[in-house]
Amino acid sequence: MLAIVAAIVFALALLFDLADITSDAINNSTLTVLGLLLLALHLGGVGTGTSAGWRPRRRSRR
Repeated sequence: MLAIVAAIVFALALLFDLADITSDAINNSTLTVLGLLLLALHLGGVGTGTSAGWRPRRRSRR
């Protein structure tokens, strides 16, 4: 999920750069850093939705 948001942020940064849209608070480098942060969080496993942690799930045999 975070990788999709990072891709959207990178696309916005590209559109802002191509259209020469500037703002005092949000600029191209801010969006790039935000996209890299979201990508790093995705690669780190944040927001994956698994609650088991590092242990594999085992099914009990009957």
